Amino acid sequence: MNTTGFEHGEIHGIRVHVMPTTRFKTFAISLYLGVPLAEDTVTPTALIPFILRRGNETYPETTQFREALEDMYGAGFGLDVYKKGDYQLVQLRMDTINDAFVSSNEPLLSRSLGFLGETLTRPALEEGAFRQKYVQAERENVRKRLESIIDDKIRYAAERCIQEMCKDEPYRLSPLGRLDALDDLERGGLYEWYRQWLSTCSFDLYVVGDTTLDEVLGLVERHFHLERGDALTYTPAAAKPASAEVRQVVERMEVSQGKLNMGLRNPIMYGDDRYAAALVANGVLGGFPHSKLFMNVREKESLAYYVGSRFDPYKGITTIQSGIELQNFQKALDIIREQLALLQAGEISESEIAQTKALLRNDLLESRDSAYQMIGYDFNGRFAGKERSIDELLEQVEAVTAEEIQAAAQLLELDTIYFLTGEKEA
Repeated sequence: MNTTGFEHGEIHGIRVHVMPTTRFKTFAISLYLGVPLAEDTVTPTALIPFILRRGNETYPETTQFREALEDMYGAGFGLDVYKKGDYQLVQLRMDTINDAFVSSNEPLLSRSLGFLGETLTRPALEEGAFRQKYVQAERENVRKRLESIIDDKIRYAAERCIQEMCKDEPYRLSPLGRLDALDDLERGGLYEWYRQWLSTCSFDLYVVGDTTLDEVLGLVERHFHLERGDALTYTPAAAKPASAEVRQVVERMEVSQGKLNMGLRNPIMYGDDRYAAALVANGVLGGFPHSKLFMNVREKESLAYYVGSRFDPYKGITTIQSGIELQNFQKALDIIREQLALLQAGEISESEIAQTKALLRNDLLESRDSAYQMIGYDFNGRFAGKERSIDELLEQVEAVTAEEIQAAAQLLELDTIYFLTGEKEA
């Protein structure tokens, strides 16, 4: 039974998901390509999409590539590389105006899927491999992106906490790859991995707009020249227990503000029937401005410049992030642990529950106004192997009780404490 508004099909190992609608003036196209996170492939996989966006067979020069998008009434083209669970995902997106609002010789959906299909499957080549100038330029761009992480201390601390917490798991890897592996990537080897990547990745194509599933399936068959077997499915990550002893890592750098991050194991995953309770529990703990962490650590005690928590239901992890004065490490840590203990003891007010449910409800309802958010919501369910409509989740969130919130919170186990502090003792 279709409960999400998407119609689903498959062709040549490509899962195709279409939401026929006249609500939007554009076609939203999103392509997800996923492979398991792995030490030896994470870096080439990260680099490939940046090379692909430089040019394709018909438009080999980057200026031509961009002019072709402009010729499609300013079509948008973007990409992202990130991780979800123990998978590395490449997402390619196109946004094209509906033909009803312009005069075009060829239907713009066909032109867009043709452009996307060629960009993915027929890149600009020289001597049977990627163009050397594109490989060199994008390798340096990825290098700069990796090196810039250390300049963003909030992001750096968050990634370091995960690296320490998941040091024996693929999830420790950055989806942008490894700095020490970039120099070893040559265009010939990259092209060979690209071909293997296309033939082995999990492949989901989404289209939202004034079209049909049959039309999109026909366009995919016409424009995506791939040799693939059956569509590969994702295997959800299994939640792991916390370490027997809480790990505490202190890293010193030239910083004026400390970054206290904590990693907790959370066995409730996206497909779990307790998912809604875990969402509300995280909201009460640190997900919103009325949360226990925000009100007590930041507002009441003035210990943090920022503080909050994030629940990752695809990996089974909850993280807490805060920015504090260097000398306030122990005091901030004690209060954060105290607020978690209060939540686990059932010290939850009706106001905390009501405000959290209201904000979650607003977030879910607002997602219906964005084609890409609806695409992301459906893909999350496909990835996790659990179809759950927005209406179903809204009902489940509304029905969550204080006892269920407490029970979800009691499953949180502190695993790792990471503190980024100054070079000298505070």
